[in-house]
Amino acid sequence: MSPTSLQTLAAFAHATVHGDASRMVESVSTDTRKVAPGDLFVALIGEKFDAHSFVPQAAAAGASAVVVSKMDPAWGTLPCPVLEVDDTLVALQLMARGYRQQHNPLIVGLTGSNGKTSTKDLTAVVMAKKFVTRATFGNLNNHIGVPLTLLSLKTGEQCCVTEMGMNHPGEIEVLTDIADPDAGIVTNVGMAHIEYMGTQDAIAWEKATLPAQVKRSGVVVLNANDKYTPVITRHCQATVSTAGVNAGDVSATNLRADGTGTTFTLDFSGEKVETRLPILGEHMVANAALAACMGWRYGISPADIADALSNAKLTGGRVEPKIVQGIRFIDDSYNANPDSMIAGLRTLATLEAKGRRVAVLGRMGELGDIAEAEHKRVGEFAASLDLTALCTVGGNEAEWISSAAKGLHTRHFPDHAACAAHLREVLREGDLVLLKGSRSAGMEKVLQHFQTV
Repeated sequence: MSPTSLQTLAAFAHATVHGDASRMVESVSTDTRKVAPGDLFVALIGEKFDAHSFVPQAAAAGASAVVVSKMDPAWGTLPCPVLEVDDTLVALQLMARGYRQQHNPLIVGLTGSNGKTSTKDLTAVVMAKKFVTRATFGNLNNHIGVPLTLLSLKTGEQCCVTEMGMNHPGEIEVLTDIADPDAGIVTNVGMAHIEYMGTQDAIAWEKATLPAQVKRSGVVVLNANDKYTPVITRHCQATVSTAGVNAGDVSATNLRADGTGTTFTLDFSGEKVETRLPILGEHMVANAALAACMGWRYGISPADIADALSNAKLTGGRVEPKIVQGIRFIDDSYNANPDSMIAGLRTLATLEAKGRRVAVLGRMGELGDIAEAEHKRVGEFAASLDLTALCTVGGNEAEWISSAAKGLHTRHFPDHAACAAHLREVLREGDLVLLKGSRSAGMEKVLQHFQTV
């Protein structure tokens, strides 16, 4: 963040200041392990932790001040001011909202069931062609991550691409209230988090909260290939543009994939430009079209958009090609749901490979009552492709995938190490391997074990 007085932040948070309110704050932190001199430490309380226990450590590390919801005599006299509030999480969110309004950058909010972080990365690189741009770091996209992203903005930064995630009803509304977005992108509406949302219609309604909150003068970009786009459009006050593969105001056509990415034509309602995306997967082209459309709506030329996309890089663990001992891995291990799992398998099946194609899959989380059916649907889809083998790792949910892949050579392993040991025995130079599963499945550990022996 730009240096900001403690007094200003206290006013945003409706805090009582104990100590010198004229101190300057240079950053906001919620992790005592990362507190540095000049930081404002916010003591959050979670289900399994209470950061008030670490307030003395934060103060000793040089924090400019600490934000607390309760005073503890055991702290003694702290070497920094204290901001006392009713709720430290609410205080963090209020500080972020106030700071955002004070600096007033162009906020592009982004949500969706699949591809949020990838589309965020692509949108940021496109918007940077015209604006000094910041984006959500990694996938800090929740009720804590969004405020921290906004509070990281510095003077001179003109645009912030802000990823917004959710898994329970009402969460997007909280995030839009904090960020007050000028523009919005919805990547798609899928089955992710259906365990807590109940139905896909409910997921669509929650996702629609973001574009519906974009002001009339703003910009909304929706997926031309998504069945929920027409109904979401009806709830928007801003003008809506669409983007997708072979459809939309900005359309990606004539896709030609190879081992390092995809070349395609971007059609901006009649103005066409050849584009190269150095990222694997047709679904990534759809994400690129959304990013391109947002840039176009803000006056960035098609040529500049194509140039930006040609240099794009994604946050780690997302269709990331890695070569280990002559074997090509597609590390898509960061997260998964049924739609993204199918997209990953399709990428595996369509890429050129000198050797065999092997899928190594883990569980998909937050599917509730449809978990078994959706895992089996993924297995059935895998069996329909030209793959050599399917390995699954973990408990019953992952095993449902392999059990449904009739006719495909399958193996199930109890843990990552056992799977890696098998892969070391059977893989040969030129083989192509997909690693994918939900974050809880930790599928990157298969590659870690593979590399260490």
